[in-house]
Amino acid sequence: MTEIRLEPSWKQVLADEFNKDHMLHLKQFLLQQKQAGKTVYPKGSEYFRALDLTPFEQVKVVILGQDPYHGPGQAHGLCFSVQPGIQPPPSLVNMYKEMQEDLGIPPVQHGFLQHWAEQGVLLLNSVLTVEHKQAASHQGQGWEQFTDRVIAELNEHRENLVFILWGSYAQRKAAVVDTSRHLVLKAPHPSPLSAYRGFFGSKPFSKTNQYLQQHGITPIDWKLPEMVAEPA
Repeated sequence: MTEIRLEPSWKQVLADEFNKDHMLHLKQFLLQQKQAGKTVYPKGSEYFRALDLTPFEQVKVVILGQDPYHGPGQAHGLCFSVQPGIQPPPSLVNMYKEMQEDLGIPPVQHGFLQHWAEQGVLLLNSVLTVEHKQAASHQGQGWEQFTDRVIAELNEHRENLVFILWGSYAQRKAAVVDTSRHLVLKAPHPSPLSAYRGFFGSKPFSKTNQYLQQHGITPIDWKLPEMVAEPA
């Protein structure tokens, strides 16, 4: 565990996870990828960026993605988010459209969502790495079990969280969430292929804040800064 770079509260919660067979296999797999000269996204220091920016006790909302973006300069460890200077991908553009319809917040020109993460929105992909230009290439290597554990710990040891589950993959992934203790918001994925099947008009942003406020929790400021600094 001493070599794992991870925010302290999550390191404590997940202390035994890194010695499990699936994580040892994953470590070996990633080492082999590196030795084979393959480009992996995001960079190693950002594998756990979602957890690092949103400590365990500060999580208010969980948005589940599937895999990191696999184009150059996009992925930086937060689902749906891209680095400053990168054009917002289509799914994120649709998220911005729904946010404008839901809350009246006009879209920004970037896709950097760190402002959300710093307020307690855990932007968690199911799989935390991917090979350059090879979508879903790191599925089935151990990440899924790791992120299942993250969801299970939040479900069991936190109260009144909001789980935003877009698309069937995310909905299956978080099927264990106790809906008597947490709010689960389900809708089609914001991808252009499915957004018009019920994502638009689902009002996830206002519903999230209404629930948080009902439980005495500070709501999320969904409005992103117009200009963002380069990440550290």
